[in-house]
Amino acid sequence: MKHYVMTIIAGLLFGGLTACAQNSKKTEVTNNGKVLVAYFSATGTTKNVAEKIAAETSGKLLEITPSQPYTAADLNWRDKASRSSVEMNDSNSRPSIKANGINTADYDTIFIGYPIWWDLAPRVINTFIESNNLKGKTVIPFATSGGSSITNSVKVLKETYPDINFKDGKLLNNVGNKHILKEFGI
Repeated sequence: MKHYVMTIIAGLLFGGLTACAQNSKKTEVTNNGKVLVAYFSATGTTKNVAEKIAAETSGKLLEITPSQPYTAADLNWRDKASRSSVEMNDSNSRPSIKANGINTADYDTIFIGYPIWWDLAPRVINTFIESNNLKGKTVIPFATSGGSSITNSVKVLKETYPDINFKDGKLLNNVGNKHILKEFGI
């Protein structure tokens, strides 16, 4: 019985220390300033991931909304004349976005989420980045995709915006009840 009680106490102590360690990792992100979770989601998949990240970081959730919403026809990647195909084939394309009333200067850590389009971030992400001064900010990309990795999209973002402190991005599909911040090592 004494051994059983000691095992329970050790388990509670170890569990408590683990929880403290996990909480200290979370505060590395949130104690340096406010967290913003900005995302563009064409079908709702990226939105679900963004909501989980915002909940885990106590961050402010911000939808990056194109001024002209994408229709199903716009998103038809098999149609070379579709809006998304035309935008992605033009590296200078910057679809307009709706004003959001957020001052990114108020945030030190910014998660930016998007679906992978043509192995890249959609051009609307470039519009968001160029519409906000993110220099010196910690920017953590995350993406969703049916078949591509996030690697090239993050590489291109880092090359395009070298003054931004981009962290390695994560592809996050089917997150379910996972603790997403663990995926980032946070």
